[in-house]
Amino acid sequence: MNTLPDIEFSEELIRRFDKLGPRYTSYPTADRFNADFTEASYIRYLAQRNNPAATNPPLSIYVHLPFCESLCYFCGCNKIVTKDRTRTAEYLRYLAKEMALVAQHIGPDRRASQLHFGGGTPTFLTPDELRELMDMLRSHFHFLPDAELGIEIDPRTVNDDTMAMLAGLGFNRTSFGVQDFDPAVQQSVNRIQPYEMVEKAVTASRKSGFESINADLIYGLPKQSMASFDRTLDRVIELAPERIALYNYAHLPSRFRAQRLIVEAELPSAEERLQIFLMSVHRLLDAGYIYIGLDHFSKPEDELNKARIDKTLHRNFQGYTTRADCDLIGFGVSAIGKVGHSYSQSVRTLKAYYEHLDIDQLPVEKGYALTPDDVLRRQVIMELMCSGPVTFAAINAAHGIDFKSYFADELLQLKQYEEAGLIVVDEQRISVTPKGRMFVRASGMVFDKHLAQSTAKFSKLI
Repeated sequence: MNTLPDIEFSEELIRRFDKLGPRYTSYPTADRFNADFTEASYIRYLAQRNNPAATNPPLSIYVHLPFCESLCYFCGCNKIVTKDRTRTAEYLRYLAKEMALVAQHIGPDRRASQLHFGGGTPTFLTPDELRELMDMLRSHFHFLPDAELGIEIDPRTVNDDTMAMLAGLGFNRTSFGVQDFDPAVQQSVNRIQPYEMVEKAVTASRKSGFESINADLIYGLPKQSMASFDRTLDRVIELAPERIALYNYAHLPSRFRAQRLIVEAELPSAEERLQIFLMSVHRLLDAGYIYIGLDHFSKPEDELNKARIDKTLHRNFQGYTTRADCDLIGFGVSAIGKVGHSYSQSVRTLKAYYEHLDIDQLPVEKGYALTPDDVLRRQVIMELMCSGPVTFAAINAAHGIDFKSYFADELLQLKQYEEAGLIVVDEQRISVTPKGRMFVRASGMVFDKHLAQSTAKFSKLI
């Protein structure tokens, strides 16, 4: 067991509590979204912001750019693989229409503290198209001076000029899809990007003034081994990104067609996967990274770690964030939003997306309107997910309940985690221990009222 301030790792406890469960980027989870939530539902929640008497949180904006030039076999994102660069111009026209429709319902208060471009491959768009998209966004939304503007980067699609251009558009955070540097692993998942290519992109980002760089890694890919991933970690630590996301590959070929191209016999065994994970955690901690939660690590001076320490860490559909609880507006195919006590998701195909907007209709496919009980449980689960204490008095005051009576059954279920030293429950609060920070998903599941009815296929907790 490796012990550092604020975090302890126990292989025995990982083996004991490593079960399937949600990642809680939302509560209720996305599998609860349903078609009873319609465009009219979404408009009602948008309109609640159009009230001069209301004190609205600033907005977080997500834009889904689904186009990719080539197919990565491991990918479970909603993407469109094409070499036809002319398709993006049409997509931008429809994004402009969607933004205008949302803006007319949301009212004049359109302050934004966060923007994220995801995909797909956002840099599939040309520099002129990215400029057009940012002009479009700024015509409808006012980005605050300290706003976080982030973009996901495929290192194969950028050069020094690209990074300088993105910085000039206001982007200050980027995330590079690294996954693995081993050539055999890259070949097996159809994503060839030598270390030198990624190093050049990271160097260009720093030269252009990006404040924070994230590297995404995936363990459990075909042909991976302890030795090969150890070498990948050598190179990643050498690159020294401010943040690292260490994801567990979920092989779900029945759900994601691209994964059917992966040779299952080449996947590491469950035991090999666990050992790769344990080795990776120790390596990152020894290199000076701090464990934030789930699969996220950061340098000590990074804002994520500062937010973890001062208990202002939040969680949304993009993962952990330093921003307060924002309303999230999603644009583009399959984009998810959170406005007030609601979630919404757009249609998943370009055809359906265009058809809705052709008749001036927001492209809502499904969503969810939270009940007061959902709102209460969401607060408890999210506080646990951020390893912050769940303070009974604060919950009681916010929701008009008596915590210990309302959650009597859940407190009994928590006993197993308390006895294992993962949490401490006293008269005032539930506290996550250093040993329990890796198991916050398990603690959160206790408060999930919908979990028993879920048919979703969740990933392992570790």
